[in-house]
Amino acid sequence: MAEKSKIIIIKKVKKGHGGAHGGSWKVAYADFVTAMMAFFLLLWLLAMVSPEKRAALSMYFKHFSLFDKAGQSFMMEGQPQLLQQQGATVPKQGVEFGKGENVNVTPKDISEKLKTAISDRLSSLKNQVMVDIFEGGVRIQIFDVEGRSLFRPGSAELSPSAKEIIRVVADNLKDIPNKIAVEGHTDAAPLRVGKITNWELSAERASSARRELELSGIDTNRIARVVGYADTELLFPDDPTDPRNRRISLIVLQSKVEPKIEQISPTTDTQINPFARTSPATGAEALRGVAR
Repeated sequence: MAEKSKIIIIKKVKKGHGGAHGGSWKVAYADFVTAMMAFFLLLWLLAMVSPEKRAALSMYFKHFSLFDKAGQSFMMEGQPQLLQQQGATVPKQGVEFGKGENVNVTPKDISEKLKTAISDRLSSLKNQVMVDIFEGGVRIQIFDVEGRSLFRPGSAELSPSAKEIIRVVADNLKDIPNKIAVEGHTDAAPLRVGKITNWELSAERASSARRELELSGIDTNRIARVVGYADTELLFPDDPTDPRNRRISLIVLQSKVEPKIEQISPTTDTQINPFARTSPATGAEALRGVAR
């Protein structure tokens, strides 16, 4: 009977550090920080998108249908029509960079545009550039001056200033379709570097200028020719060693006009020579006859 009257006491100990001192708040805080990061990232992305694309995005989701538009891009679908409604300019489709689109430009327009760009962007180098108009097109001559050369002596490597000039010229020739001829010239001083002569040097320098044009965005198909003239066409014949005789000429050739071909009915008394030249030389061929 004594054993049945024993009282059993169970002591339960509550552990501390509950509530604010637990670890559950860290999970909630991490979720909050992640959500804020995503929110600010979204704001940044929206700020980087143009207003036209934001409007296209808004119109897309207003009329979105998963069954009709699945697998299509909202940035391409309906965007030209939306831009036209807003009065914005729709970019041209299929335009190849550097090939030229403006076919109505005249040699005077090209010359004025180049002179303005050179004056604005090459104020410290404009005394090394000369632009002139002659029969056949527009000629841009880039030449050495005392103390500032386009190339290292005896080398075909362009100097930083020469690259800058060519880049500015190329930027102003991208939107026209005219062909471009590249010519290299040296002064009359003989070279003392191995067996290389002024002929090889002028041709290599012209090729270096051609490569820089292409790197600046001029399409390869627009290069009409690359020629080295050595010292045969001096800019200052009275002073053959003048540094300005060492130059690169970039010639924007005048667009050729297709000659009208008259239909000739052969007769029994005459024979037509299929190899005869029936039209006068134009464009690049006429250019070779112009004194520079």
